[in-house]
Amino acid sequence: MPATVRGAGALVAVEGAVAVIVAVVLIARGLLGSDQSVASGYGTAAWFGILGGGVLAAGAGLLLGRRWGRAIAVIAQVLLLPVVWSLLTDSHQPVYGALLGLAAVASLVLLFAPPTTRYMAHAYGADPE
Repeated sequence: MPATVRGAGALVAVEGAVAVIVAVVLIARGLLGSDQSVASGYGTAAWFGILGGGVLAAGAGLLLGRRWGRAIAVIAQVLLLPVVWSLLTDSHQPVYGALLGLAAVASLVLLFAPPTTRYMAHAYGADPE
């Protein structure tokens, strides 16, 4: 398994873990009464938990050399790009936007790097040489 697959898996797994942690924090805030709109907090927590869990699973799959994780990881990174733009512009959170942008772009570069593409194509009997 190429290092590019492992690198992408690590980045994607971290992104998924952060989303799951956000879900736990939102649930804790709802239970402690810190959140004024409890239903919205729990709904957001469910959203972060489900999607973050899927992204975390994709990252773990890539780390273990499973090819199915690449599709989920690519879709997650592409969907994060508008979030990055929002953080950089309208949300006035340039530090978070820059960090997330670096992670998303780095993941995409690793996911589409030639060694990764050859590794993924190998399962289908493709011989690019």
